[in-house]
Amino acid sequence: MLLTAQTLITGRELFRPGWIEVAGATIRARGSGPPPGPAERDLITVVPGFVDTHVHGGGGWDFSTATRAATLAAVDLHRRHGTTRLVTSLVSAGPADLLHQVRELADHVHDGLIAGIHLEGPWLAVSRCGAHDPVLLRDPDPAELDTVLRTGDGTIRMVTLAPERAGALLAIEQIIDAGAVAAVGHTEATYEQTRAAIAAGATVGTHLFNAMRPIHHREPGPVIALLEDSRVTVELIADGVHVDAALYRHASRSAGPDRLSLITDAMAAAGMGDGRYRIGPMDVEVADGVARLAGTATIAGSTATMDRVFGFAVAHSGLPRDEALQLAVRQSSLNPARALGLPSPELTAGARADLVALDDDLAVTDVLQGGSWVTR
Repeated sequence: MLLTAQTLITGRELFRPGWIEVAGATIRARGSGPPPGPAERDLITVVPGFVDTHVHGGGGWDFSTATRAATLAAVDLHRRHGTTRLVTSLVSAGPADLLHQVRELADHVHDGLIAGIHLEGPWLAVSRCGAHDPVLLRDPDPAELDTVLRTGDGTIRMVTLAPERAGALLAIEQIIDAGAVAAVGHTEATYEQTRAAIAAGATVGTHLFNAMRPIHHREPGPVIALLEDSRVTVELIADGVHVDAALYRHASRSAGPDRLSLITDAMAAAGMGDGRYRIGPMDVEVADGVARLAGTATIAGSTATMDRVFGFAVAHSGLPRDEALQLAVRQSSLNPARALGLPSPELTAGARADLVALDDDLAVTDVLQGGSWVTR
């Protein structure tokens, strides 16, 4: 199969025009200029498939249910919006529920439906709980953590915790020893406590700015510690709700082109209308596309898909369009994959054929995953 594009962004290069040759599930070749033969499809803009490493659900379904039908429906929604690799995020749960969810989702990782599991808690700060039930939050216990990680059988890609909780630094080392990534989030940590977590091996900042101690001129807090350390990749929910465009630009400049990952933090209402939903055990009300814990002003995840955050990044980067497109590709595909040790989504010979075709307004027109077109 040969595809042509008016603009092809591989992740490292921009070709105008460009072409990609696909053989089965793999990219055989790609290049610039005239194609080597007749094309099956002539596309406008082609970018690598989006990689969402922090998503709780979509299409009306929450991943905490852990059923295959629910997982399929949510994954399908995000695929149709360009996400070709997805890591399912679980909110805080009790010990038995957490083990059940991990056990069921691990099967979906092994059969290739999802790329991994992200545990967002339950080892978080009560004062920064966000859409987590504070009753379920607790200090990391080595025995519980070991049981959870062993139950995941290598499928747990990332664990978010608050470094100020008792035992958190040892937990970070335990997480890393199990082959997962330790992330700092939902935290009241000071600047020094965050630096200690990074020294212990934490390499991701979970949705920067949100659910963490804010910057103060005498106590920089976790935001500054995470941004200034070259070992850390910071997540950002660029949905136009969680973070102002000015902060997106500031974080992009501070982190540089390779250390910021765009995420959706999507919950069940992604791709759906306003109404009542759930995120884990918590009731959520969605009004005007914004999800909040029922009866409160607390934001409870997002209703965004990756094409939306990609478009936000391009529109608000303050860069010329071609530079903005290339930066957004890094932030929505290459950076999140690298941060969690997933295969690179760069469009190059030998890589899996995952790509997204966009129109002039950056709306998704076609999605290719593993060499097969996703039904839209």
